[in-house]
Amino acid sequence: MTISKAQILEQLKRVKGPSLSGNIVDLGLVSDMTLNDDEVVVSITVPAGLIDQLEPLRAAAERVTLTASGVTRATIRLVPDRAGKPAAAASAPVRSAPTVSQAAAVPPPMQGRAAAPQPAPGAKLPVPGVGAIIAIASGKGGVGKSTTSVNVALALQANGLKVGILDADIYGPSMPRLLNLSGKPQAGEDRILIPLEGYGLKVMSMGFLVDEQTAMVWRGPMLMQALTQMLREVAWGELDVLIVDMPPGTGDAQLTMSQNVPLAGAVIVSTPQDLALIDARKGLKMFRKVDVPILGIIENMSSFICPDCGGQHEIFGHGGARAEAERIGAPFLGEVPLVMAIRETSDNGTPIVATDPDSVQSGIYRDIAGRIWTRLGEERMLAGDRG
Repeated sequence: MTISKAQILEQLKRVKGPSLSGNIVDLGLVSDMTLNDDEVVVSITVPAGLIDQLEPLRAAAERVTLTASGVTRATIRLVPDRAGKPAAAASAPVRSAPTVSQAAAVPPPMQGRAAAPQPAPGAKLPVPGVGAIIAIASGKGGVGKSTTSVNVALALQANGLKVGILDADIYGPSMPRLLNLSGKPQAGEDRILIPLEGYGLKVMSMGFLVDEQTAMVWRGPMLMQALTQMLREVAWGELDVLIVDMPPGTGDAQLTMSQNVPLAGAVIVSTPQDLALIDARKGLKMFRKVDVPILGIIENMSSFICPDCGGQHEIFGHGGARAEAERIGAPFLGEVPLVMAIRETSDNGTPIVATDPDSVQSGIYRDIAGRIWTRLGEERMLAGDRG
């Protein structure tokens, strides 16, 4: 089969430029292409000072080139632009002031502050200073999603990133307990909330604004207004990544967050058994329906490690999440065992990644965090229908 240069260029248009604006073909960065039977060699010219940082761009280009008809081998080379040709710059978003009707819809714990501006339907305004927003979700409760979220956030931080975490579960916030945090956020300039900090993470949760015993009965607009304010009216500062601990399930709150928040990707947490995987599939379908990239699947409570004998027992089965990832073509990020140390440190507000960084379990979380960050880099280079 003859390889078509035009088809390869069309595939390469799915890869974003170094500034994540435009694609590498239209930006004129594809400087050379050689076709030889079933092999393609492509040179991409990038700013010389960024060449070491653009491995995700190269990997994304290789990935899409291999999808071209007839291509079985692809070599992508990054070539430094000695002339210093600037990459296309992305325009900065302009934030609009809240309307009178928005200000009147502020939920009780937020009263006295203006309502956060709501994006227009279909718009996903970026959060100033936040490089990427990653949702960690599950199709159902009880699979250890919040424990996974906080330990992944701390693992990303241990890998050298500036990280924040938003507890988006209005009805059952977990971050105050998991990070042993209490007190109410203070209001800073323009009444923007100052997030609390725990183990170096910037944290916002409804659990800081209402008593732990208070039953939340909000629905619809008030629920979404609270989530919007906790995301957009908080002084996050400069963050490489903001982890959003999503509510369990696939209801209105989850769908609206997915549609209105500029999520760079989603991670699905599931236990191995079929009942949990049925609900995990619903979460996967929801994110794909709103064009949020799936960064991968984590199998939590993959096996039980006996604290007395050290034996491994597959209480919930084993390998179900890995098999599901292979079935749907999603990356598998890793297995987290069910061990007493993770449960105890979570209950005590002393997450294991922060308080026992040399443990086997902390190493597992750091490996998972590294895979998430690599996947994020690849996805951010893919333009496609996500713009």
